[in-house]
Formats: sequence, structure tokens, C-alpha cells
Amino acid sequence: MIERWFKVRQQGSTPGREVVAGLTTFAAMAYILVVNPAILADAGMPRAALVTATALGAAVATLLMAFLANLPLALAPGMGINAFFAYAVCLGMGVPWQSALALVFINGVIFLLLFVSGVRERIVHAIPASLKAAICAGIGLFIAFIGLKNGGMVVAHPATLVGLGDLTSPPVALFSGGILVTCILVARRTPAAILCAIALISLAGFFVPDGAGGRITRLPETALAMPASLEPLFFKLDFGFVVREPLRALPVILTLLLVDMFDNLGTLIGVTKRAGLMDADGRVPNLSRALTADSLAAIFSSLIGTSTVVSYIESAAGVQAGGRTGLTGVTVAALFLLSLFFAPLILAIPGVAVAPALVVVGILMFESVTEIDLTRFEIAAPAVLTLLAMPVTFSISTGMGIGLIAAVAIGLGSGRSRENLKPFTIGLAGVFVLHFLEPLFLG
Repeated sequence: MIERWFKVRQQGSTPGREVVAGLTTFAAMAYILVVNPAILADAGMPRAALVTATALGAAVATLLMAFLANLPLALAPGMGINAFFAYAVCLGMGVPWQSALALVFINGVIFLLLFVSGVRERIVHAIPASLKAAICAGIGLFIAFIGLKNGGMVVAHPATLVGLGDLTSPPVALFSGGILVTCILVARRTPAAILCAIALISLAGFFVPDGAGGRITRLPETALAMPASLEPLFFKLDFGFVVREPLRALPVILTLLLVDMFDNLGTLIGVTKRAGLMDADGRVPNLSRALTADSLAAIFSSLIGTSTVVSYIESAAGVQAGGRTGLTGVTVAALFLLSLFFAPLILAIPGVAVAPALVVVGILMFESVTEIDLTRFEIAAPAVLTLLAMPVTFSISTGMGIGLIAAVAIGLGSGRSRENLKPFTIGLAGVFVLHFLEPLFLG
């Protein structure tokens, strides 16, 4: 049955190798069980239920990818998208999380329709390659900035807007050391480096005072428990915001759609290329089925109460360990389901242990800045504006909009980037112009 479903031997692998690859992928991405609930809880969502939603969303989405596309790809709530959901949409724009889930649902439906109808090529090619790289790198800066803020290293300052926190404070000192430990483990290519760092910082927290008479890390009452109920999150979508304020909702949906699309395409290309699964013409096998699985996962994630589920680049760790088929994903999904029963341990992990992971994930995402040709000003200017605007305005969509508008304006004004200015690109920039001028329209 395994051979019939996954064609393991046909792909030059074995069931044992696929299981080991699944274990490796899970170890590399298991930090999401800690990080995703911590981020979304800042938007007012119940953290215990978020642990269940994160594990269940990852398991179901990974199974969809395994059985529809037979690829060794694991999925989970996306880093970057969850920060956009919590900090930009819910906290920045004041949108209730129930309404934000509705936007995720709409994004998933549009994503599915676009890939079924064939419109995807127009959208993929509408964004200049330099801006795609800048968006990814800008999200990395944004996530890193959030990590620094949550760890207490960056604080508000009345004169300079931001300043250095109190490094002599035990929690901030632990956070600072945690960044160094995480960076060292990642640089040494330690398996599951980020997860190991979270565990080490949490253990150190047992010996570090929290400033309130206790310790930063405290033991839970029990290590095992039945999974927390999904009831506080399940089917809590509210479409009222979309109906009442479509001009504010549209840029958010657009950002979710584009980030979802480009994250998934980039991961599919990168992982399948590393696994040697691409054909002679460089095409990804079962691409349409894989993108269908991604879009169904996005819809499912909104229904169970979490931000968009996407393909994870950490799947490359499993590919490196020999994973070639969907059996790798089945192993990952089984481990995520098993993790549901360890929620008390996950919830006991302190925020200062998670914050260094955000900083390092941000650094890793910033890698894409190398794809930007900074020697050409007409390319560099929109990209750098995007990079700066995202963390400074505390908004991914604002940074993306500023970058698109700048790219169109500079391209039309200079005549040097017209090859990147397709009608659809100009249309996307126009949507953001309307969004930024919304206060004027509302009087």
C-alpha cells in the first residue's frame, strides 16, 4: 500500500529513510508549536487553543500535500504571515482576530480559484523579482524587530522613538544570551537548532529571577494532558469587517495572497530542486496539486482558528536526510498530532525563550536581500523603501504598498524599468494608493 500510494522505491528511497526524513523535518520546524501561539496570543487569541490549532493545522495540511502531490513537504502556520496577522492587522489596524480569520479564509478561497483558473501566472509575474526579494527580507526585519521588542532589548524612548533596554535586567540578559546561543547553533548547522536553543534558554530560565520574586521558567502541573479544546477558535470567522470597510480589507487580503503565493512557490522550487525531483526543464512535479493543497490548507487554517498555513522551507532538512515522497510528510503529520498531548510543556516555555527564535528566523529570511541588484538605483530604491517601511511603520502591507508605488512611479518616470511594469503591476500599485488615500475619501 505504501509503494502504491507514494512510489517510494521508484523515487530511489526506502520507507525507513522516509521516516527518518520526517523526524528530521519535524525537529527542524517544531518550534512553530511554541512560536505561533505566542505571536497570535498577542492579538488576544487564547494561547492553549492556539497550540491545538497549530498542531492540527500543520498535520492536516501536511497530509493534504502528501496524498495530493506526493512531495516531501511539510506545512504549518507561516512565520511572517502570523506576525502580519497579529501585529499589523489585529493590533496595528485594530481589526478583531475573528475578522482577521475571515480575511484568511477569503485569501484561501481566492488562492484556490486563481490556481484553478490559471490567473496565477499574471499575479506571479506582476511583482518585480527585486520586490519579491525585498518583501521577504523586509518581513525578516519586521520579525527580528518584534523579537527584539518582546525580549526587552528594544524599548520605547520619548526622544528617539526607540532605545536600548536594560541589559542588566535578568530577563533581558537571558534573552540577549539566547540570541547568541541560537545564532551559534544555527551557524554550526546543529540539527533542530532553533528548537534546541528554545529548550536551552527555557532550562536556564529555571535559575534566572523574573523580577517578581519567582523564576522566569516554571514547571507545569503536568507534562501530559488532553489537547485543549478548539471551541474558542473553531468557526469564529466574522465577515463584518469586509462588508463594512472593503477599502481597508482589500490591501490586507492582497498582502496575504501574495505572501502566501510567493512563500509557497519559493519553497516548492527550493525543496524540490534540492531533492532532485525537478524535471529536465526545471518544472516542479505535481505543481498544480501542490498549490491546490496549499490553498485548501489556507482555507482550513482559518476555520480552525490560526493564520495561514504554508509550505515550510525547513522541509529541506528532511530532504537532506533522504526524504523524496509524501511518506516523509505523513511522518511529520503523525508527530504533530502526537505533540497535541504535550501542550502543558509547550505553554510553560517563557516568552524570552521564544523571542530569540524570532530574531534568528528574521535573519534567515533576510537572506533574500542578496537577490536585489543594489547597483541599479531604479531597482534599489523601491526595494530599500520596502525594507525600511515594514519595521518602521510596523506594517508589512504598508511596506509592500510603498515599494510597489515607488517601483511604478520610478519606472514610469525614468523609463528604465518598464520591462517590469506590466499593467497588472500598475493595478496593484493603484490598490495601495487608494488604501493610503482612504482617510481623504472618508473625509
